[in-house]
Amino acid sequence: MHFYEKFEHIVSIALTVIISIVIIIAFLRLIVDVYNLLIVLALNPIEHSVFQTIFGMIMTLLIALEFKHSILQSIFRRASIVQVRTVMLIAILALARKLIILDVKTESPAIIAALSGALLVAGIVFWLIKEREDSARYKNR
Repeated sequence: MHFYEKFEHIVSIALTVIISIVIIIAFLRLIVDVYNLLIVLALNPIEHSVFQTIFGMIMTLLIALEFKHSILQSIFRRASIVQVRTVMLIAILALARKLIILDVKTESPAIIAALSGALLVAGIVFWLIKEREDSARYKNR
């Protein structure tokens, strides 16, 4: 392993530890917040604002988990840190989160259309990347 590869490996491990700590704290906060919203305050989970709040927190955790997973893949498989498929998946999750927590009453239609278009394009790019990987895997058989 060259110096830079060792450095990259150490940084990846440090990032994984930091992100793991953030995920644990965020998960504990999620539990406390959901308990406070649904049990203490007795809010209705079907109410749109409560739904937005809870699923916004859950989606944020999913994004962090996927990000940590991509770093772990680079550590254990010795793969490059930047993998376009993973970056696109994280982008799709972030856009979906934004659409879930978006307040359609206050947001302009142009913003909603732009986010929807970005999500559609990100989904198409993700699908194209997956198709390319699948066809390359099929050819190598």
